[in-house]
Amino acid sequence: MASAHDRAVLQAIFSPNSPFEDVPQLEVDQDLMDEDASFDALKLREVKDLEGRGVSAAEDGRLQEALHIFSQAIQILPQRPSAYNNRAQTLRLLGDTAGALEDLERAMSLSTGAGVTSRQVLVQRGLVYRLQGQEDSALADFQKAAALGSVFARRQLVNMNPYAALCNSMLAQVVQSLCDPQVSDTGGPVLV
Repeated sequence: MASAHDRAVLQAIFSPNSPFEDVPQLEVDQDLMDEDASFDALKLREVKDLEGRGVSAAEDGRLQEALHIFSQAIQILPQRPSAYNNRAQTLRLLGDTAGALEDLERAMSLSTGAGVTSRQVLVQRGLVYRLQGQEDSALADFQKAAALGSVFARRQLVNMNPYAALCNSMLAQVVQSLCDPQVSDTGGPVLV
């Protein structure tokens, strides 16, 4: 019987384009630094509550409200990178790519470079770079995020490497044909 990790690896192979960290068994959070340890506990709790409300507002399509809430969180703890990262995503959704990149740069400069927020910033900045056609910058950010345990960044690296994508596709076809020998490589049934 396959372990949870084995199933996660198979899911990553067969669904290399699945969105965002959806294979939690492959994440490496235990080695990442606690970026919040140095903040006042009361202010931190207030900021995390604001960020939660901001995320909910953004998910509901209330982007201006989310932007305002994330800005409030930044005013309370301006040295905490998470709110900048969240505000950057909201700015990007509002079409303000330059503002999003400014917040991502600020979040990156405030982060430890080894924490969860750093990983999220690198992924988000890599996506922005990729949308702008800056493949080398995107590749560099995805490589750093993958080193911090981002499954999504690893998938982006595969997508950016045509040879790896072809290899994954061929492997998926081989495994599929082993699982269902009645299906030919053209996808149709084998006539006997």
